[in-house]
Amino acid sequence: VRTHGSGNAGSTNMLRTYGKLPAAATLICDMLKGALSVWFGMLIFADIGASIAGLFVVLGHMFPCFYKFKGGKGFASYLGMTSALHWKFAIAVLLLVVVVTLITDYIVAATTTTIVIVPIGIGLLTQSLLIPLILLVASAVIAWKHKDNYVRMYNGTEIRFRKAGRGDYRVK
Repeated sequence: VRTHGSGNAGSTNMLRTYGKLPAAATLICDMLKGALSVWFGMLIFADIGASIAGLFVVLGHMFPCFYKFKGGKGFASYLGMTSALHWKFAIAVLLLVVVVTLITDYIVAATTTTIVIVPIGIGLLTQSLLIPLILLVASAVIAWKHKDNYVRMYNGTEIRFRKAGRGDYRVK
């Protein structure tokens, strides 16, 4: 996947390059990676461990040392991080991702909505100040990684969700 399409190792490029099933598998694995890291961090060092583990799993997904610091955009790991921090809120967030994607026809619109809402929502649901601050940092880095998507949306060249997976950059 790193040599096809956008070259990004995330589920959106998997969808556009290989189709729905590989994209779904990538999304699930990246979310599990985020959730498991937060759960282990919480077991070892409570909120501080969960926050640090969550931030580093998202950053590690974006900037993997094994691939010359060129990774995905971190959104699926961020969703996994959110699900480990507050699973009931995460269900609402996942529904929001689906609704915003279907309404706007842009995955990046759902990503942006989510990274704005999650730090606020988790901040209201937790007693910790550290967790929402870490989520805010992760949100900012995810927004920065999506800067090219924002430019393409503005220019009208961003690939729409309903078209994704139908041969946008499919490998033959």
